[in-house]
Amino acid sequence: MKPSQTIHTIDTLLANDVALFLWGSPGIGKSSIVKQIAKKRGIGFIDLRLSLLDPTDLKGIPFFDKENRQAVWATPSFLPKEGEGILFLDELNSAPPSVQASAYQLILDRAIGEYRLPDGWKIVAAGNNEEDHGITYRLSAPLANRFIHLHMELDVDDWCDWAYKNEIDHRIIGYIRYKNEMLFQFQAEQKSFATPRSWEFANTVLASGLEGVSLLDALSGAVGEDIAVDFLNFAKVSDNLPDIDALFKGERQEYPSDDLTLYALSSLLVSSYLADATKERLEHLLRYLLGLKAEFSVLTVQELQRNGIDMMDSAEFEKWIEKFSYLLA
Repeated sequence: MKPSQTIHTIDTLLANDVALFLWGSPGIGKSSIVKQIAKKRGIGFIDLRLSLLDPTDLKGIPFFDKENRQAVWATPSFLPKEGEGILFLDELNSAPPSVQASAYQLILDRAIGEYRLPDGWKIVAAGNNEEDHGITYRLSAPLANRFIHLHMELDVDDWCDWAYKNEIDHRIIGYIRYKNEMLFQFQAEQKSFATPRSWEFANTVLASGLEGVSLLDALSGAVGEDIAVDFLNFAKVSDNLPDIDALFKGERQEYPSDDLTLYALSSLLVSSYLADATKERLEHLLRYLLGLKAEFSVLTVQELQRNGIDMMDSAEFEKWIEKFSYLLA
């Protein structure tokens, strides 16, 4: 299922006392989605990377109680003691079987050693797909049977919606729209490859002010050299785009004709409008879109609508609908 469906499904199922396991490729945002749900609900969120733990890290360490003359378990401080929240067991299938065995007791009984998970806390686990060639261990059948398993896959529309909301550089969004397959290019034998997470790193690189060879090297370290070179070639078309500030003031602008430039222009138009979403600017934008190549005009309007822009009261939108309605059927 795509990320937006995954969010809805997890958010709905958390109302029930069931454990969830989210499967997906590396770097596609599994942990970010679960953290986002916790933030939306206003509840706690604890992220445990089980691949980094030893069995005793979960169960605790035994010590001798002199008064009662017996051994008791000192529970780990990172486990929740009260309130509500999501206990996120990340990389569960990358944890050695001995750690999985400790987690099994926590998942099955909501308790381990002397510790009991508070009633207000829900368990969500996640792991990478076995076919992605990461370090994984097959879940035991009893442990796997304790979960509802959800499989998340990438969706370009979902990612672009997220990218606009999080102010990702419009050149990255335009590039992914131009070449959808570049959103995810997993290569287990490479140190750097393109994923939603590494494109977020690339956005940080672009915002840093690096130039020339330094910029290429840094982008290569995020998404891989071949994709970095291809992206920078795409980014050069920004020099040929219309004057966006003048366009939003209603001044007449030229229309690009080649698809590469039009993808770059569409993402820039959406990002620029979302940064200052006024009625006047919307009218000027829609008036310009009336003359833009049909599929890119529709793409731009759909991106705006997915980001919550209401155009129903716009006179220019009525004209736009009349002209492009044949593409919306």
